[in-house]
Amino acid sequence: MARRLAKESRMTTGAAADQVDRILGDLQKRMRKGQSASLPGLGTFRPGRNQDFQFDPDPPPVAPPPKPKKESR
Repeated sequence: MARRLAKESRMTTGAAADQVDRILGDLQKRMRKGQSASLPGLGTFRPGRNQDFQFDPDPPPVAPPPKPKKESR
């Protein structure tokens, strides 16, 4: 995950790893406080009663309708 972030954001792998660690640490803190936390594109983590957490995935993206083809004359 850190390597991909580094490549796409043009940062060092170490800096990207620090960002990933910070994000996951924040998610963990929220969960321990009983708050839900979401990661865009991945879903929402919600504290559960019988489990450590429940995971509600984001709904799949909706594809735009196809463009109509131009008729040849």
